[in-house]
Amino acid sequence: MRDQEPAFGPAERRLTTKEAAEVLGVKSETVYAYVSRGQLSSRRVPGGRGSTFDAKEVEALARRNRRESAGSSGSGGELAVRTRITLIEADRYYFRGVDATLMATRHSYEEVAEWLWTGRLHPGVEFTAPDAAVAVARRAVDALPEHAGPTDRLRVAAIAAATADPLRFDLSEDAVLGTARTLIPTLVTALPPARRGHRDTGPLADRLWARLSGRDPDEASLRALDTALALLVDHDLAASTLAVRVAASARAHAYAAVSAGLGVLEGPLHGAASGLAHRLLLDVLDQGDAAPVIADELRAGRRIPGLGHRLYPGEDPRARVLFGLLEDIPKAAPALAAARDIVTVTARHTPLHANVDLALAVLTASAGMPATAGETIFAVARTAGWIAHALEEYGERPLRMRPSGHYVGPKPPQPLPE
Repeated sequence: MRDQEPAFGPAERRLTTKEAAEVLGVKSETVYAYVSRGQLSSRRVPGGRGSTFDAKEVEALARRNRRESAGSSGSGGELAVRTRITLIEADRYYFRGVDATLMATRHSYEEVAEWLWTGRLHPGVEFTAPDAAVAVARRAVDALPEHAGPTDRLRVAAIAAATADPLRFDLSEDAVLGTARTLIPTLVTALPPARRGHRDTGPLADRLWARLSGRDPDEASLRALDTALALLVDHDLAASTLAVRVAASARAHAYAAVSAGLGVLEGPLHGAASGLAHRLLLDVLDQGDAAPVIADELRAGRRIPGLGHRLYPGEDPRARVLFGLLEDIPKAAPALAAARDIVTVTARHTPLHANVDLALAVLTASAGMPATAGETIFAVARTAGWIAHALEEYGERPLRMRPSGHYVGPKPPQPLPE
């Protein structure tokens, strides 16, 4: 005997949770999240445990989500994406509502990463890399030519590590979190060491230092590096983060999503910007005066790296925190003085504040690291933020990151070319 149709009438067609999830293109858990936020109403199934949803209401929400996904932010038609991860406003930024600079100075990079992923703190957490993934990643990285850049190495390491993980296509939250906690230390451990006698245990900043500098670090230097990693963990929808979300929207696994971010990061206007600031800083240190160096840059038509930020009309809060920590490192004093000289000389031309790239350059230059070290620090740090955004995107409708092209070519039909 067939079950009787519910007595709601044709104007009030009801959907099960599974059906509502399919219409919205989300997981069942997300449907109930919409209910808790007041975006959907539900009705308990008489005599059962499940809920039903008004079909028209579900379809209206689906249309609204599509409009918001492809709509503008109200400032020049830019893509707007809802996120609960990072907020930037009034020369400050926040991780899940908490002041990011306070988190970075009071918690390790690993702890900040866990907060970004889960909204919970895990004091003392340390990430460890599985031996199999490290072995595969190291072999792949070692096969690269010597002139390969840091982002090249990290991208190859991520792809190699993916091949060692048969569960990489599992996009459940627990599986992706497991990937995140092993991928980041794998990326670091796969990099060639800069000095002998290092250990691949302990805080991630200690392990990363051994890949970037041949000097033994003091406590203040390690703290500065760890804080830099935590400060850079995420910064809303930067270009690389948007690439990660596009990949995740297509349901690429976490390794592939991170690889997409690394591909974008290599641009000189993004992750590589600190390397330009590092070289500028060395030139100023070599000449002992920023004025002639700045003059040469401007004469060549180049912008001065390490100054200004489109999201911070005032001071970059990341730079402020990092400069404060560098004050406690005696070896950083000459580079700090050179950075101040750069800001002072440039202020005569245009009043710009130092940004995090210049602060990162002071750290890398004073620690005897190569100019590419800032790019490595940036990429390792941002990997945690990319994973957070991938996790968020996996909970959204698949392939929503699909804007429509505005065709401006020849009007069809055109004749076939001869």
